[in-house]
Amino acid sequence: MRYRLGWRLKAVLPVALVLLAGVAIFGAATLELETSARYRIFAIAAGGALAVCAVLLVMLALVIQRPLVELSRKIEQVSAGNMNARVEFASRGDDIGRLGRHFNDMVQQLQESRDEVRRMYQTRMSRAEHLATLGELAAGLAHEIRNPLAGIVGAVEILGRELPPSNPSQAIVGEVQQEVRRIQGTLSELLSYARPRPAEMRPADLNISVEQAVVLVRQQVTSRPIEIRFTPASLPAVVHDPGQIEQVILNLLLNAIQAIDRAGVVAVEVKAGDAFATISVRDSGRGIAPEHLDRIFRPFFTTKTQGTGLGLSLTRRIIDQHGGRIDVRSKAGEGTEFIIQLPLAGAELEVTGTDRQTWQKSNS
Repeated sequence: MRYRLGWRLKAVLPVALVLLAGVAIFGAATLELETSARYRIFAIAAGGALAVCAVLLVMLALVIQRPLVELSRKIEQVSAGNMNARVEFASRGDDIGRLGRHFNDMVQQLQESRDEVRRMYQTRMSRAEHLATLGELAAGLAHEIRNPLAGIVGAVEILGRELPPSNPSQAIVGEVQQEVRRIQGTLSELLSYARPRPAEMRPADLNISVEQAVVLVRQQVTSRPIEIRFTPASLPAVVHDPGQIEQVILNLLLNAIQAIDRAGVVAVEVKAGDAFATISVRDSGRGIAPEHLDRIFRPFFTTKTQGTGLGLSLTRRIIDQHGGRIDVRSKAGEGTEFIIQLPLAGAELEVTGTDRQTWQKSNS
């Protein structure tokens, strides 16, 4: 109420002062008239001034106050979640009407945005339920397949031992064993994704966890012209699951090797920050197409001829369990870099938007 009286007084006060000054000047001009006539004329002038002020107040109430009260009421309705609220003075042809039309357009856009977010949420939830069902089904099938597969592996090994070394079937037995091992690896990866074990968090040397993965991969590329470089950092013990972080780095390194067609370099670097430790895995391979960058962490997405497409999805899940984050930068023909951040003691990594861009620039 104080605000309404304030703007009324502010609007009427200049007009009232002008009218009062006019009445005073008019009264001074009638000093030569008789007293009774002068008082009568002065009263008429003062009454006219009061009438003008009253009409002005009524006009202000009808033209300005009523739309403001309606607008305030509609804003409260929108804040309460009613996106059907619209102001009626939007049909006016003045500036107040234009304000009303802008308000109605804004509420309409908010309603459309909310409906779109709701549709996206329902789609995501439906997709998540579908993936959860598929995951349970796949995990059950994988578990059922592993048991007879173990029997097949044993039978193949027995056949291989019984065949003479010069028998041509020995080569076929070796190929069968290799394919069976590949199937076992795929099933293990699928089970790891569908039924992940909880992280066993403890303070440990992050350099050692990363270096163990580097050593394993170096043994696999001895016959290829690929150099794997490792740069440790001086940093305190980081709370993490060494086995899972080793699995993450191992998966990224294997992907990096597969992305290099001939000679190349894979650089693994650990950096220390104020609130986090950073692990960078950078290769000089063929890179990732821009249209695939937003999809590489999705389950079952892969551009390889072989593979389940679960490696990077499982990698991101592990990093999320550690309270960290993983990001990727790539340019076709120039290579790819994966950047992992793990929080140090007492730090929380929940940086998005502009802060994420700043983080990317600081690690470039």
